[in-house]
Order: sequence, then structure tokens, then C-alpha cells
Amino acid sequence: MISFEEVEYVYPNGVKALDNISLRIGRGEIVALMGENGSGKTTLLKHLNGLLKPTRGRVLVDGVDTRSATVAELARKVGLVFQNAESMFFSSTVWEEVAFALRNFGYEESVVRRRVEWALNFMELMDYAESSPFLLSGGEKKRLALAIVLAWSPEVIALDEPTTGQDQLQKEKLMQMIKLLREQDRTIIISSHDVEFIAQLKPRIILMKRGRIVADGSADEIFLNEDLPLSCNLLPPQIASLTRELSFLGLKPSLKHPQEVAEELLDALSKILHKS
Repeated sequence: MISFEEVEYVYPNGVKALDNISLRIGRGEIVALMGENGSGKTTLLKHLNGLLKPTRGRVLVDGVDTRSATVAELARKVGLVFQNAESMFFSSTVWEEVAFALRNFGYEESVVRRRVEWALNFMELMDYAESSPFLLSGGEKKRLALAIVLAWSPEVIALDEPTTGQDQLQKEKLMQMIKLLREQDRTIIISSHDVEFIAQLKPRIILMKRGRIVADGSADEIFLNEDLPLSCNLLPPQIASLTRELSFLGLKPSLKHPQEVAEELLDALSKILHKS
């Protein structure tokens, strides 16, 4: 569905943010872009809906070359949630903020009303419907940005640091939302530093450094190889480090849920005590 073909991008100040990126992402995939600040993650996301055009190479979204399509045309397929949620706001109320894009896409008012209600209820923002979006807390602003994109249900949803400012309950809700969207055959692309969240989500992971892709594989392949995340200044997930430290008890390094690891640990200890 999405193809980067030898893409380079150089900012006007001369900084090369993407360097020979070749990448394919299929429909229904969940992909996490990971790496330190300045690695090119956000720049890559902005190429998905044409906010940035390649300096060299090309980006195809469903066969459409982004260089020949407008941002408005690409937005129907690709919804981008910015890291700085406020940059998406300009309406006087939360309700109008979510409704704006739907009206702009030509939906009838009855459909607009239904979709806005669904999105605000889903993101637990209905109580703020008549409030100014700029008066929300940091976490609430992030949820509003998600609601804006979810309301028009694009085929591709790109999230830039979506867990920033979210408590554990909201992270769990976000994870369930992503899994639900995958069941609907949506493509989800996430830029994130949150290794614990990504480890539990277990998507395909693309590690980036200095505008280049240094590794591309499953969460197990990336996180259980301690050297790979460290090479991009990312600490391995705690569960990977813990199971690695407990390998002397017969546990294999894994990204299993902590509850599963605890059960395996108790089982291993039980066997040791039984032998003694």
C-alpha cells in the first residue's frame, strides 16, 4: 500500500533528514518507527500525506505518487496525528474541531454529528465538547487530535508519539484502539520512543538513525537483540531485560506480558524446589 523508493529529503537549511530510504508497508500492518531525536521518524511520517515531498526518489500511497497529489487528496487516505497536538487546532470548541474535517470532506450534517459523537465518546472527551481545545490538558489535547483523525476513518493512520502525556489507562485504551483498527484492515504507522508500549503492542519495528533504516523486523527480532536498540540510543524493554537476567532459571528472553512471565517464573522455581 505504501512504498518509499530510494527517498532522500533535504531541509532548506541543508540538513539531510532522510537518506536513501526504501521501504514497503502493506495494508493492515502495524509499524513502529523508532530511534533517537533527529533520526528522521517525523520527517518520514510527513511524507505519507504529502506535507513533505521527496528531494529525490518517490513515495507511493496506494499507487499514487505523493509528488503529484495535494495534501487534501492524500488526507482522505492518510490521517496524521502530530506530536504537538495544538498545531492541529484552530476552532473555538472541541466539537467544531472534530466536525471541521468531516464537513470539509463533504459529509452530510447527520453523518457529521454521528461521527463526532462517536469520536468524542471513544476518546472520553464528550464532557469538553463546548470547551476550547486550547484549554484542555496535554493528554486531553493528544486525545482530541486522535479523535479528529479517527472521525473520518482514513485507511492509513500515522501517529507521532501518541503516548506522550497519557497515563497507563489511556495507553491501554490506545493499544486496544490500534488492535481494533488492525482488525478493520487499517494500516497504522507509529513514531515512538515508548519502548514499553511498543514491546506490548508487538508491531513490525523499523529502527532509524541519522535518516537511515538500520534494522527492520518483528518486535522480538529487534528488542531481544540488546545491541540493536542500544545502537539507536534506546533502552531495551524492561521485560526483555528481566527475562534475559532470569535465563539461568530456564526462562527464555521474551516480550511476554508480565503476568505470563510471573507464571513461568513461579513454575521454574517450583521445579527447582521440587528437585531439592
